[in-house]
Amino acid sequence: MKLFECQNCGKPLYFENTKCESCGLRLGYLPKQEVVTALEAADGVWSALAAQGERYRFCANAEHDVCNWLVPAEDNEIFCAACRHNRTIPDLTDPENLVHWRKIEYAKHRLFYTLLRLRLPLATRSEDPNGLAFDFLSNPVGGAQSQAPVMTGHTGGLITLNVAEADAPERERQRKSMGEPYRTLLGHFRHEIAHYYWDRLVADSPAIEEFRRLFGDEREDYGASLQRHYADGPAPDWAERFVTAYASSHPWEDFAETWAHYFHMVDTLETAFAFGLRLRPKVAKGADLAAAIDFDPYAAEMDRIIDAWLPLTFAVNSINRSMGQPDLYPFVLAPAVIWKLTFIHDQIHAVSADRPRDSEHNAIRAIVAGLKRAVGSPQSTS
Repeated sequence: MKLFECQNCGKPLYFENTKCESCGLRLGYLPKQEVVTALEAADGVWSALAAQGERYRFCANAEHDVCNWLVPAEDNEIFCAACRHNRTIPDLTDPENLVHWRKIEYAKHRLFYTLLRLRLPLATRSEDPNGLAFDFLSNPVGGAQSQAPVMTGHTGGLITLNVAEADAPERERQRKSMGEPYRTLLGHFRHEIAHYYWDRLVADSPAIEEFRRLFGDEREDYGASLQRHYADGPAPDWAERFVTAYASSHPWEDFAETWAHYFHMVDTLETAFAFGLRLRPKVAKGADLAAAIDFDPYAAEMDRIIDAWLPLTFAVNSINRSMGQPDLYPFVLAPAVIWKLTFIHDQIHAVSADRPRDSEHNAIRAIVAGLKRAVGSPQSTS
């Protein structure tokens, strides 16, 4: 992710900041400009220092302190580009749910940062019956026997997330029970969104044959494949062909796991780029681990991303170990995995090259919104 700074005082900011701790100005995120902006009150709305002459208001979810994104003041939408995809939010009569939802939205907004940076196509349920939507659901109260627990997953554009995943102890319990090297909310979002984009970028497209050559035949029975994976575990040589053990369970899961890692890579490398990181290890064969992260990974070729990623993760893993922490990136990218990452990179950049620029897209959205005149909130509570 980029680094941000206050336009009023120059203080560095985090993506999630809502107030500059140095000068006290209110902050908000402008997705079109990809910038956190300082704000000044102006006739009941906000004037953005990063977009002179423009007026904005906050997403309706700002009242719950779960969103700091801005919407043009004249827009009929009450939700921002990320929150308008929510279909069901947690029941906020439970105060703990608000804490969990805040963590969920922080992760989801980072997902949308990447989706928008990559200019991937997005549609809401009102624009497309199979458009992207989110249900944030809780397990049945009291563990009712008649109701199964909420399963995180994707079907037909709808991503369901169990709110319990926002609870760190519960997430760690799940990680151990599943034998996973790591488990995060952001990782969940990056994995599940891959299923959404497989339907749109790969299924029924000219790329399907190359997909099957690299990932396998997705027509293999999905349920049976998962049952076999959980019963027998992955093949002993899975690391030679898959980015994670779970990726070996079925071609769809292989695609989703690999897609998630591609998102990990471009977002982390952009952060390293923003900090101007250069690696020059002081060891005899340090040249193999030297790297200058002096490029925008969202616009780079895959070989350049890989050439920077391997030294960066070795360095950061070493730093983590110095703190007694687990490796930041506990994975090995075999050549077969790099080919899969390249396939995903190519599919994303092919579709993003065909999309209209943000200004054109926003103009189209404004016309549609004006015709629809959406009434009330699309969100309900679970």
